Amino acid sequence: MTEPVSALIAPENHWALLTILFASTFLAIWLEQKYRWASKIGGAIITLVIAVVLVNLHVIPAEAPVFDDIVWGFAVPLAIPLLLIQTNLRKMHREAGRFLAIFLIGAAGTVAGAILATLLLRGALDGLPGVGAMMTGSYIGGGVNFTALSDTFKIDPTLKASATVADNLNMAIYFLILMGIAGSLWFRKKYSHPHIDDVLKNGKSGSAETLAAQYWTRKEISLKDVALDMAFSVIIVFLSKTAAGFFAGLIPADNWFLKMLNTFFGSQYVWITNFSLIWSTCFENQAASMRGAQEIGTWLIYLFFFAIGVPASIGVLLRSAPILLLFCMIIVLVNMLFCFLGGKLFRFDLEEIILASNANIGGPTTAAGMAISQGWVRLIGPCMLVGTFGYVIGTWLGILVGSLLGA
Repeated sequence: MTEPVSALIAPENHWALLTILFASTFLAIWLEQKYRWASKIGGAIITLVIAVVLVNLHVIPAEAPVFDDIVWGFAVPLAIPLLLIQTNLRKMHREAGRFLAIFLIGAAGTVAGAILATLLLRGALDGLPGVGAMMTGSYIGGGVNFTALSDTFKIDPTLKASATVADNLNMAIYFLILMGIAGSLWFRKKYSHPHIDDVLKNGKSGSAETLAAQYWTRKEISLKDVALDMAFSVIIVFLSKTAAGFFAGLIPADNWFLKMLNTFFGSQYVWITNFSLIWSTCFENQAASMRGAQEIGTWLIYLFFFAIGVPASIGVLLRSAPILLLFCMIIVLVNMLFCFLGGKLFRFDLEEIILASNANIGGPTTAAGMAISQGWVRLIGPCMLVGTFGYVIGTWLGILVGSLLGA
């Protein structure tokens, strides 16, 4: 979407934008490892906020090949296999199984929120049923589901761009709210919070290091490790794109059910997840020996967080479709209502509820980033796993919602 006010740095100035992208990522990581306030917010959220500030001050453009092609096209797909490399399904089934239950409660809240938001605001803007489908997929899975559903329901490009801006601004606000809940004494009185207690009891309270610095300690890594990690990631993405292309061409899209199958099996992210989980589960010794994968994958995801914040131009949102911000907020509020009420009813921990809602709305990477920043180490793997499962069911549920709403 073209900005009425030109940004200081042109979209074609790739090296200047890469400089800001990499420098902002470094600044966020440095802050979260240096200062406790930044560690509590999380470097991922700081990265996103930096991008939002820069785009709204017109320092950087709201669209550029560096963000759209390099980050979304390469960094995100390459990051997922590296982040899933330690996700052994056999070892994690107990904790992930419990986490999956609250995640699915949140997914039900997302579906209910999308239907409610569409019914409440239907007359305010044309095309809301399709947006409801898109946001259902995005707020259960992630960007891949958003893209798949926008294509499935042929969403108007302008409406899609406006929804993206509203989504990103809404998520930035939402993440800050979740961080506030995690530190709220009122919520701690209402819910059990063993992981917060563990951090307070076992953390290096006397150390000047933040939780992020303690987690990301310096590790032994060689040139061969880096080469192996990147080769593995590229191979997984290549195989996944090949499999997705094969099934997309094999399955016809003659009716809604076949179109749903085509969308699902034709998604590279579904196959990236599948192949990565097969490797980490069936070849656990080899996966465990791959040093540096988590560090490289997390850095790539920080680039992704910056790219998420880039389209969040408040000016564009106010000019195009401010109703979409309210639309997204309704979905998020209903999701949180389901998570916190369902969590209370079924006796889930506060940390599980927060991360399950985060894994719904933001996806596995934002949930993992929050778990890391808060020191909830035992929940990092489970929230990555169930958040990735959201990619699997997000498109299906989005198509279901779109079909029910008549998109």
